[in-house]
Amino acid sequence: MIELRAGSATDVGLVRSNNQDRLLIADPLFAVADGMGGAAAGEVASATAVNTLREVFEPIPSPTSDDLVRSAESANRAVWDLAEANAEMRGMGTTLVALALVEDGRLAIINIGDSRVYALHQGELRQVTEDHNLVAELVAQGRLSEEEAEFHPRRNIMTRALGVDPDVPVDLFVEDPESGDRYLLCSDGLPREVKDDQIAAILRRLRDPEEAARELVDEAKRRGGNDNITVVVVDVVDASKKGDAVDATTVVPPVAPEAPNQGTPSRRRGRRQRKHDTAESSRPKARFITIRVVLFVLLFLLILAGAAVAIAWYARSAYFVGLQGQNITIFKGRPGGVLWWKPTVARTTTTSVNDIESRHLPELQAGVQEPSLGAADDYVSSLVREKQQAESSGLPPAPPAATTSVPAPSSVPPTT
Repeated sequence: MIELRAGSATDVGLVRSNNQDRLLIADPLFAVADGMGGAAAGEVASATAVNTLREVFEPIPSPTSDDLVRSAESANRAVWDLAEANAEMRGMGTTLVALALVEDGRLAIINIGDSRVYALHQGELRQVTEDHNLVAELVAQGRLSEEEAEFHPRRNIMTRALGVDPDVPVDLFVEDPESGDRYLLCSDGLPREVKDDQIAAILRRLRDPEEAARELVDEAKRRGGNDNITVVVVDVVDASKKGDAVDATTVVPPVAPEAPNQGTPSRRRGRRQRKHDTAESSRPKARFITIRVVLFVLLFLLILAGAAVAIAWYARSAYFVGLQGQNITIFKGRPGGVLWWKPTVARTTTTSVNDIESRHLPELQAGVQEPSLGAADDYVSSLVREKQQAESSGLPPAPPAATTSVPAPSSVPPTT
């Protein structure tokens, strides 16, 4: 009989000010969500997703793979409805990966977005899920190499996310688990910093899933920590071998029972340490903090704050017109984003790619910048008028301009 044991860790990282990731450990259900959206909307989206997933899936007495998919679809609708009801949350969304042990003893895995699930089988690491982002799809199509994808300016643009549309396709993977297998669920803050071979080395080296999860998060921080980092490590164990000290990767060395008289010496050591601290604190201490140091630190912090405000203003002071699936969409921000300020949907228009001249598609895929929302609306209107005038005049449509841009995928929701 198969059982699952799990450990987890999450961290805001070294750049972001808040953690928009959420994780779920509710055996036999495990999940990671990476929210996106302005202000606190990303945190709301990821929390709503994992809470709804659990509320729908957990009461099912003998859940199946299809039940996990339906639970993810319910989570999508919950985030969508919440955004529709609150204007300040429009455009929010989240990734979601989840793993569950279902009634036939298999593992069901679902994915929406670019969070990932890996499997470690007999020491070999394999990525189970597929990333739903622009660059990953271009790599899959052979249009970009792995090396080019790593530094591509649009690598943050997702092509599928939970909560952005009322309905979303859910990828389902079914695994036949074996005792000793290890599964890793993570937000993209881990693989952006830590290579797959380094992830595998840590998963092989640390047998306790909690220790492995913590080490993976720490390694991502050591290598930059440019995003929130969330990790859930799930180990597959044979329940019939619970007492076997050599079982798979999740065996933790047993702790010897504490003797009745061990508590007193331990408390005495603690008291001696506290007395030593008190004695040290009563001695005169050298004064290392001066007014000059304080002024220097304040000035440095003011400069950093000013730089952050300037970058934020630049990143959010413009609009651009782009594509979201087949619709012309107005985004707030800069194409591709600036540092951690990513573009968000300002308005989804009713204009589709069929309503405009095809020669404008390459520039829309790259993003046409406009100084204001009104200017962006005017630009979309001009595209429609141009197509209507061409059709009424009976002239053939103008040929598309030469471009090296690659076609965008079918849906481009806001970025994480």
